[in-house]
Amino acid sequence: MRKVLYILGQLSDADAEWLTRAGTLVRINAGAELIAEGGQVDSMYILIEGSLQVHMSKLGKLAVLAPGEIVGELSLVDSRPASASVVAVVPSALLKISKVRLIEKTETDIGFGLRLYKAISVFLADRMRSTIERMGYGVDASSGGLSQEAHMEGEMDEAVLDQVFLAGARFDRIFKSLLNSAASSH
Repeated sequence: MRKVLYILGQLSDADAEWLTRAGTLVRINAGAELIAEGGQVDSMYILIEGSLQVHMSKLGKLAVLAPGEIVGELSLVDSRPASASVVAVVPSALLKISKVRLIEKTETDIGFGLRLYKAISVFLADRMRSTIERMGYGVDASSGGLSQEAHMEGEMDEAVLDQVFLAGARFDRIFKSLLNSAASSH
């Protein structure tokens, strides 16, 4: 759930509520491809329920995502094709927010835009640090593990950590209500 907590931790309650109003709840079956490697991504998704697998044709499985994870966020930063595929492991529910709506909101609500792009930057910085660590950068060969300095660098930023509890409460309150309202409308 760490990825969405980066985003929600930087946003206000009003920002998070806007995301739920601007987005749509989508359900996909196990095995359904949400994002195709090499394809264009037109939305950002927040996984509400279920599990997704991220994989690249040349590297295989990169990650399994749990509720609270975000995918498609890079489409807000650049317009390059998707670098990986994302497939549902089990039936899953996601909040889908179109790139067009997000860009319109960032252009008309500068505060929202600043908070959203800061959150994405913090998230991408953490992802980059994790990737570098997995590749072995900073490994102390004599101890067989990461040096103390590299380990400390891989820790979550204290300013971000302060917002994690608040962000978790936002996720539970706002996004889980989507599932309840969708269930009651059927």
